[in-house]
This record gives sequence, structure tokens and C-alpha cells, in this order.
Amino acid sequence: MLHPHDLYSEKEPWTVRIIEIAKIFTKLGHKVKLIYFPLPKKERGKLRIPRIKEFETIPFSRRNYMLFSNILRFREYAKCADIIHVQKCFPNAMLPALFNAFLYNKPIHYDWDDWEYAIYNYDPPSKLFGWYINTMENTLPKIVDSISVASHRLKDLAAELDFDKQKIVMAPVGVDLSKFSPDINAKEIISKYNLKKYTILYLGQLHGAQYVELVIKAFFQVAKKRHDVSLMVVGGGSNKENLVELTEKLGIAEDVVFTGYVNSDEVPKYIADTDVAIASFEKNNITECKSPLKIVEYLASGKAIVASDVGEVSRMI
Repeated sequence: MLHPHDLYSEKEPWTVRIIEIAKIFTKLGHKVKLIYFPLPKKERGKLRIPRIKEFETIPFSRRNYMLFSNILRFREYAKCADIIHVQKCFPNAMLPALFNAFLYNKPIHYDWDDWEYAIYNYDPPSKLFGWYINTMENTLPKIVDSISVASHRLKDLAAELDFDKQKIVMAPVGVDLSKFSPDINAKEIISKYNLKKYTILYLGQLHGAQYVELVIKAFFQVAKKRHDVSLMVVGGGSNKENLVELTEKLGIAEDVVFTGYVNSDEVPKYIADTDVAIASFEKNNITECKSPLKIVEYLASGKAIVASDVGEVSRMI
């Protein structure tokens, strides 16, 4: 298995999907080796989870100039593999997977969990890399052996690219019910942040195309009418500073708590403190393809949910 990002860094929490899939394969008796690409030490930040023990995790270099070396290094793993499983189309993981799958005639499975080209185009730093992503997402369904998709929209996209529908598997996000439960005690979170009587929660990344500003603007309307409610934004990302400025501009900064990144083991406690949990999305190509993890975590925690009726959201709730 290959994933182009850092399994352990708090800055790339979306790796939870492949980790959980690998754990299930392991429980079913399969031998799993999961290759990942850690961030440089200066950028990595805190580690989100401890070292995974259920299966072997193998770090590869993330440097662009190491791509050819990574392709050669992956040969030893491809030789002994029965199936090569890769998530996302980014070149650091996908090119070693494709090259070696064809070299050793191994079946390759593509886990398509987001429309990456749509996300990249939200704020594209490089037209060339955007072209690569678009080309790869349009090409992969023509050359891989099987595909799992996180949403019905992605299933339709794969079918539109003439991929055999019989080899497309629906694989929406799931949640570990041993971790998320309505019975978790949240007293330490309430005291830590001095929250008011009621709490509204937004959980997720604070990067582009996450739509946290929709929650903040909606909370501004709530704060006009009542003063016993706090908004807690759990998560970190590059857009945090802009969001903090927005709360100050609206005059609600004292009622909004930004926790920053939190350890994944702590997330259930933050949800447990919540009265209303929010999943806000604009309706566009990005959100139509998503299967939002936060929603299943809210559901497993027994929370009241307010969510945008976009893509998979209504099916999930």
C-alpha cells in the first residue's frame, strides 16, 4: 500500500483512511506494508498518532529529486506483493506504484477518495502540476485493475471514463466505534477552554476549500440573539489566521475558540462536549465528491448535526 502523505503528522490527518483500511486488511489475515512520505522535520509539527504496531509502515523520501530512486526502491516491495494498493494520484506514490505494477505484472488497486483536480484548482500554485493531476485522474481509470470510491459522484466519474462498473466498489468513510461514543466524558475540555453553557462545534482542517467561514458567519447571527453559546473550531491549517481575523472583524472573537491541531485520540472528547455539530460545505465539484469523515464521527458520538445538503451528506445522515 502507498499513500503520498505523512501518516503520523498532525498536518496531514486525511491519512486516517488508508490507516484504517490497512488495519482491516491485517485483521482479515493479510500481510500489509504501508509506504508513506513524511514531511521534512521542520514542517512536520507534532505527531498525530503513536507509531503504528498492527502493520509495517515504511517511510520514503518526499523530495522531488528522489522520485526515480523511490521507483527503484519500491521494486523490492512490488516483487513480493499480490496487490499494489495506492490512494490518491500524486506522483510520489502513484508513479512508483504504476511503474512497478506494469514491470512485474501485478494488479493495481486505486482508492479514489477525493476529486483532487477540483481541490487543487481551488487555489492552484502551479498550472503544470494541475495539468498532471487532471491528466492522471482521467487516465487512471483506464489503466488500473480495480477502483474503490468514497462517493457516488466519484463512481459516476469513473464510469464516465469507461471503467468497468463491475470493478468499482463503494467505500465511504467509516469510524471506529470503540473510540467514538455518546458515553465519553467531556468535563476536561469544558474546563480547559472556559466554554459557555452550550457549544457549537466545527471539526476539520482549516485549509482552502473547507468552508469554515460559513460556520463563523452563521454563528455571528446566533451571537446577536443569545449570549450563552460558544463556537469551538477544532483543527488547524494554513487558513487559521484569516479565520481568526474574520471573528475579530465580526466582533465575536471572545465567543469563538480555535483549538489548533489536536491529537486524534483527543478528538472524541472534543465532540463529546458539543451540543450541535456542524458540517458546512458549498455546493461544487469538490464537495459533491466528498464522503466527510467528520459526519460519521458526529453520528457515532450521538450528536445533533447541522450539515449542508451536498453530495454524500444526506445519504450519510
